[in-house]
Amino acid sequence: MQKAIVVYFLTEKKNNLDELNTLLNEGWKVLSQKPMGVGGGNNAAYSLVIVER
Repeated sequence: MQKAIVVYFLTEKKNNLDELNTLLNEGWKVLSQKPMGVGGGNNAAYSLVIVER
């Protein structure tokens, strides 16, 4: 089974790294990762991560 997740990092307090870390702790493995660029003028970063179990 595979799952796609868009990981975002806006600031230290506004990100979804916990969501990715939870999947990894549940046994999911990163299959691939691809940067999606940065967001406009808000210094945001996005990355498409494919995980599989």
